[in-house]
Amino acid sequence: MPIAVVRAETYYVPPPPRRGQPPLDWSGVPAAELVYLWMEARMGRRLPLPTETVDETYYAQINQNRWCALCVCGSAAIVSPTDPRFGCTECGYGWVTLIFPEDVDTVEEQLLLEPRPHLRNWWHPDDPANPYDPPQPPPPFEPEPQKGKGR
Repeated sequence: MPIAVVRAETYYVPPPPRRGQPPLDWSGVPAAELVYLWMEARMGRRLPLPTETVDETYYAQINQNRWCALCVCGSAAIVSPTDPRFGCTECGYGWVTLIFPEDVDTVEEQLLLEPRPHLRNWWHPDDPANPYDPPQPPPPFEPEPQKGKGR
């Protein structure tokens, strides 16, 4: 069974409970906010959630089998198409609206054809950071003019 493309809700999970403590339940937390809980639980960094949505959009991409959003500061986070927002845990940039493909499931299914997860990469065709040129239509066929015979 191939390894599924990683989303925020499958990556940012609570740590195991300490002995005698109940497990943490993050099941009701929106996917975009899980990174903030994870940073506190795993890194010891208590970060405030962004309070406003900024007037900017980013393109989500798949980088080595993970849905990611890249911040203008150079940081990145794993994101999810179920909650198309991104807030940077490094610079504190507010909620940015993410652009995902129209058919996320099809993109993920196509990437599963590559058996090596570290080679699964995808960029939105409209993303200016897309390193791949979109496929160009072939030039129209123009037959060569025929030369006259025996003249």
